[in-house]
Amino acid sequence: MKFAEVPLDSAIGLILAHSIRLPGRAFKKGHVLSAGDIALLKKADIKTVTGVTLEADDVGEDEAAFRLASALKGNDLTLGKAFTGRCNLYAEERGIVIVDTARLDRINLIDEAITVGTLRPHELVDSEQMIATVKLIPFSVPRALLERCLAVASDGGPVMRLAKLRGRPVGLIQTRLPGTKETVLDSTLAVTRARLVALGCELKTERRCAHDTTEVAEAVRASLAEGRAMILIAGASAITDRSDIVPAGIVAAGGAIDHFGMPVDPGNLLLLAHHGTTPVLGLPGCARSPKLNGVDWVLQRLIADVPVTRHDIMTMGPGGLLMEIPSRPLPRLEASPKPEKPKPLAEHRREPRIAAIVLAAGQSRRMGGANKLLVSVEGQPLLARVVDAVLRSKARPVIVVTGHQADAIRGALAGRDVTFVHNVDYEEGMSTSVRVGLQALPPGLDGALVCLGDMPRTDAALIDRLIGAFNPPAGRGIGVPTYQGKRGNPVLWSARYFPEIMQLDGDVGARHLIGQHAEAAYELECADRSAMIDLDTPEAFAAHGVTLPR
Repeated sequence: MKFAEVPLDSAIGLILAHSIRLPGRAFKKGHVLSAGDIALLKKADIKTVTGVTLEADDVGEDEAAFRLASALKGNDLTLGKAFTGRCNLYAEERGIVIVDTARLDRINLIDEAITVGTLRPHELVDSEQMIATVKLIPFSVPRALLERCLAVASDGGPVMRLAKLRGRPVGLIQTRLPGTKETVLDSTLAVTRARLVALGCELKTERRCAHDTTEVAEAVRASLAEGRAMILIAGASAITDRSDIVPAGIVAAGGAIDHFGMPVDPGNLLLLAHHGTTPVLGLPGCARSPKLNGVDWVLQRLIADVPVTRHDIMTMGPGGLLMEIPSRPLPRLEASPKPEKPKPLAEHRREPRIAAIVLAAGQSRRMGGANKLLVSVEGQPLLARVVDAVLRSKARPVIVVTGHQADAIRGALAGRDVTFVHNVDYEEGMSTSVRVGLQALPPGLDGALVCLGDMPRTDAALIDRLIGAFNPPAGRGIGVPTYQGKRGNPVLWSARYFPEIMQLDGDVGARHLIGQHAEAAYELECADRSAMIDLDTPEAFAAHGVTLPR
């Protein structure tokens, strides 16, 4: 490759090193000059241009990037189209990124002209998320240089691959000490279930026992007998030694301790054990929180069938000082376009799996005695109008959370394809109903809409627009309708945020979390106020043209 400034008369076939703008015309960097281009440049009184001429043994940037990316990729990865010397690799399914870092380093150390960047090894990724990029720095590379990189890429298995998440039945054991509050155990149960659901697993059973070696052993044996493929143990007191109650109980049940402690904070006091082929984890106290901690790193690998050894745990220190880092749009996502049909990624793209939770448990305290959800609006109960709109959308399943006057609410929705769940704590506020709704969701969902039962103009088309725009890997994980800059309802939440929502309490929804994760929120502007209108007072009903029965 020859890089030089050359006279226009010698520039036919030159690859431009810099963009050139003319009145009404622009030549971009990388453009190959033709005779017609030369004529236009001469009219603009340009004398010379800077660019590149390829030699016989050179390989163009796009071809080189595509060939190297093809050699690097393993199963369940898809290539984007090579463009401007860049070729991206995407995950076809949800899973864990596996990278042979030693060989990747060897490739990057061969020459400054060829670079390969990936996500952090063992990072959890979603379907269609970009996981690596190959970028050629110059416009071409010598064929011999590319061949050296290809030789390293082919020296063994794939340099990068995807380990898919494989759902499995999990058992949770919680121990009690005198004074342990059941509400703490209930919260841990909810957080653990949400954490597992987000990874495609189902929490099949929970056992509570005394913080005692014998009882822990009995609970482990019972979970194994039921066929649990993984056992999690949350002790009432943190594990402080390999001989402590929880590890002693695992050993007494016939298990073995692999490692205690990890260089990840939060998560230092994690216990890794096994019984036969079944992983058994002693959870640190931070696992009671939905925030990212060392447990997540271990769970993600195990659920993707990636072995976790003592050595693996002990080498998690780099990056092990964890912080809550919100997801954000991936840089350079569009630099290499995703494959077009008939490429596999485009062919098999699926719509997100989104459920809807309709909140119908409230006491209508501002109504002066009437249940607002049962008031007739244009010939049918207000709640029925809302649920019918949701049922016309793509959201499935539709969960209706009952509380106050539950039998009457069920009657108003008779014959409709919904799942009812009852919130016994409805008097404690909206957050309890949201939690009950999330707990009722089946595993494997990508997200859920939280819908209010008192919004008469709930719109199926708007719900489908929210679902259509939903794309967490691209930074669209919280969908919010707006009108003239104000936010309305319903709100679509990625499953990633379920554990945080489960921690809410009192008579509040999850709206403040939108501000905490602003980089993941996307807004859809509405043509009218439909997403803003709720009926929760006699005055609101009157303004909507509804006369309340006396």
